[in-house]
Amino acid sequence: MAPEPTDKHQAVGRRKSSTARVVITPGRGVWSINGRPLKDYFPRVFHRKRAEESLRVTDYYGLVDVTVRVSGGGMTGQADAIRLGLARAILARDEQLRPLLRQHGLLTRDARRVERKKPGRPKARKRFQFSKR
Repeated sequence: MAPEPTDKHQAVGRRKSSTARVVITPGRGVWSINGRPLKDYFPRVFHRKRAEESLRVTDYYGLVDVTVRVSGGGMTGQADAIRLGLARAILARDEQLRPLLRQHGLLTRDARRVERKKPGRPKARKRFQFSKR
């Protein structure tokens, strides 16, 4: 017996050292991030808006349920990883939205990472205070 086809789409998003696996299914807009609601997982409004941005741009807000497994990094990295994973999942569901997502910069992976500390310096670029005498 063949499995029933479901309208379930998933994608992976990454940012800094965070990785998010995002699954979207038709629903009423229920969020689950590591088993917790969006408001509990991201107490700051900035991070919630950042994670939801792909849904708002494509008018999918309230039409799909979002399930996320995210690990690594901090709040900002995780929110941006969810943002990219969600955009990719929406793209897997509807390829016609590619120009819209691209226009808002939601399909671009932000490759910036923390620069490594260099020897003989207190941080990556900072120098110790110079003393003439």
